[in-house]
Amino acid sequence: MQASAELSPGKAELQQHRHLAFLVMDQFSMLCLAAAMDPLRSANRMSGREFYRWSLVSIDGNPVAASNGMSVNIDSSIDDLGTCDILFVCSGYRLRVPGQSHMLAKLRERSRRGGAVGALSVGSHVLGQAGLLNGYRCTIHWENRASFQEDFPDVNCTGRVFEIDRNRYTSAGGTTSIDLMLQIIGDDLGPHLANEVANQFQHERIRTPEDRQRVGPERDLAGKSLKLQKAVELMSENLEDPLSALQVAQQVGLSLRQVERLFLRHLSCTPGRYYMSVRLERARELLRHTNAPILDVALSTGFTSHSYFAQSYRNHFGCSPSQERRGRE
Repeated sequence: MQASAELSPGKAELQQHRHLAFLVMDQFSMLCLAAAMDPLRSANRMSGREFYRWSLVSIDGNPVAASNGMSVNIDSSIDDLGTCDILFVCSGYRLRVPGQSHMLAKLRERSRRGGAVGALSVGSHVLGQAGLLNGYRCTIHWENRASFQEDFPDVNCTGRVFEIDRNRYTSAGGTTSIDLMLQIIGDDLGPHLANEVANQFQHERIRTPEDRQRVGPERDLAGKSLKLQKAVELMSENLEDPLSALQVAQQVGLSLRQVERLFLRHLSCTPGRYYMSVRLERARELLRHTNAPILDVALSTGFTSHSYFAQSYRNHFGCSPSQERRGRE
């Protein structure tokens, strides 16, 4: 197929190429990395020019193993990287690695010199450790958001699919890396080319920073009532101080009875029961991924009584919060 997209005026006229580097850490996500790199390759193909180039970087310059067991060759160490337009951190769940302090220092140095930095999925946690997200919007995979907020309470972690805030670029992982890169491609070379790249990957809709990550039952609400989706979103955003069913109904512009019917029709439960499950799912994330005291977990998910929290948790998951905490050890 011949490349047919025309470059838009703007950044492409001012730059001959852009260099994006990916700092991969031990047990990084191969999917996140591939979903970020391949759109750049396709953009070059569709535009008929090598506008983008990319390189893989590690702390020491040695090959790095992904979480799926595959090992990737590295172009340079972080010390030998040189200049690049954006340096993305791509990590897995192993956030403490040999050379950690040196890596964080190099990231801070790059930022002090005005360099743009980004993160794919859990890599946002590394940028947080380096203090590079203070005063910026960011995002991270939903499973890690609770622990991220616990560790960095002053950082605005939105929970959206990706965020671009000045020279900070973060995505929630998985296929959201595609959406982040399509946004960059669209800004550089025009939306027409970004759409052609999306078509090459059978990517039906390019998500924007306004799109929230969909977790749990929310994933099954696509194409269903927008009022129901809004009600679920309100519940997810108000866990520490839960809203009443009447408050939810009023904020989505329905009567209480109408909201109850929506939940029964689409989710086979009452609004209150669904809300409880959302709160308990968040509590489980905190128990599994943070060291917060169990009482603090209870309070942060809207339970003012430790005994009621423990009873609700056992009824929902079949084990107590303390057993859940011990199970990860």
